[in-house]
Amino acid sequence: MDNKIPFNTLKPGFKKYRDEYIQAATRVLDSGWYVLGKEVEAFESEFAKWLGLNHCVGLNSGLDALILALKAMGIGQGDEVIVPANTYIATVLGITQNGATPVFVEPDIYHNIDPDKIESAITKNTRAILVVHLYGQPCRMDEIMEIANKHGIPVVEDCAQSHGATLNGKMTGTFGKISCFSFFPTKNLGAFGDAGAIATNDYKLADKVRMYRNYGSKEKYYNEVQGVNSRLDEIQAALLRIKLSHLEEITIERNNIAQKYLNGINNPIIQLPKILTNARHVWHLFVVQTKERNKLQKYLADNGIGTQIHYPVPPHLSEAYKYLGYKNNSFPITEEKAQTSLSLPLYAGMKDNGIKYVVDALNSWR
Repeated sequence: MDNKIPFNTLKPGFKKYRDEYIQAATRVLDSGWYVLGKEVEAFESEFAKWLGLNHCVGLNSGLDALILALKAMGIGQGDEVIVPANTYIATVLGITQNGATPVFVEPDIYHNIDPDKIESAITKNTRAILVVHLYGQPCRMDEIMEIANKHGIPVVEDCAQSHGATLNGKMTGTFGKISCFSFFPTKNLGAFGDAGAIATNDYKLADKVRMYRNYGSKEKYYNEVQGVNSRLDEIQAALLRIKLSHLEEITIERNNIAQKYLNGINNPIIQLPKILTNARHVWHLFVVQTKERNKLQKYLADNGIGTQIHYPVPPHLSEAYKYLGYKNNSFPITEEKAQTSLSLPLYAGMKDNGIKYVVDALNSWR
């Protein structure tokens, strides 16, 4: 054991299915067609079917999925979108890139948006509730949908970290009006470059996103709206089809690693993640909390263990959103998570001795 445990490495996951990936990439290269072709169509169809939805539109990134989903819903200047304060900034950018205003809501004990705090954030300008299934765990969607339906507000799901997560057997991405996915390489369903998608049962919304992604045209050179260039390319689509076919075994492997952490870590000053009843957590990240987070991170680094902080600066305190006027202690629960959370190594191909090394190091830290 050379006690070098990276926070993440993508090589073992690639090597496991290397031949299939090479064949898929070669198939595209040999085809001579590289943008919006048969591979994208096939992936969109397979991914929609896997979710149990009617439509999927492949895009350039998860951020573009968020931006174009809200744009297709007609959300813009003067509109408000309720969003978790505890999230990656991309979620908020999806709102502000459309000229709308984010209305932040604190998280619950599962790190996700707290349904008990949503209703008080609703105003006459609320046009959507944007939820994020953070770290791979579903939000409390039954409660959220009840509130949304009561007020007639559509729900948008950010599923960038929750491919295959379920609540009461229902897949994340299938509760709301439209869902947004990132296939960034580190995601559970990761491509080999930037990639994303939206999924929905609403044909009109899917059609709008399809038009926006391709310069605002359904037919080449006939531009109906001011669109963008946000197209999932053929090679990424072909590679994603391979990974999607293996996603269940990848998810089981991640769950096994997480279970070893949950069973093995017993240091009283380290708080383990809590799991929602009837939820299938897919463990995009394994996040622990401690008041001595920075000391723990240094101790692990000194022992050859890589970690990351998700996320050190909450969006409301970022320089980018200074104009919104939030100060320290505006969202104390979110800010406390930003100061205490630490993500442990968890990746496909992680060996048992590596997992044990991390567990032993955490248990011996004082």
